[in-house]
Amino acid sequence: MTDTIFVTGLSIHARHGVMDHETEVGQRFVIDLELYTDLSEPSRTDRLADTVSYAEVVATTTAAFKNTNYKLLERAAGAVADAILSHFPRIRAVKITVHKPHAPIAAIFDDVGIMLTRSRHP
Repeated sequence: MTDTIFVTGLSIHARHGVMDHETEVGQRFVIDLELYTDLSEPSRTDRLADTVSYAEVVATTTAAFKNTNYKLLERAAGAVADAILSHFPRIRAVKITVHKPHAPIAAIFDDVGIMLTRSRHP
């Protein structure tokens, strides 16, 4: 059985990108997470110790995403996936969507970004 914990709309200012001004000034990114795990135990026990803390997931995601400057969103999202799977053994897989709403693209668009899924056992 796989259940899901999710966090949507996590807004983080970071300095990712291939253009100089992106790494100098930075910009806002928005992250959505889906964490796949088994929630049968905490759904019975009602104990935080039996599940994954949302606050800890957000702190881990924020640190992994903004502590290093990457050229590619793919690498930044990969760092988040690695950190989550490393810090939370209950998480079997993670799906990460990184939105870059102010990407330097000469076009009018609603959103641009990447989505990746990583699991413990490929």
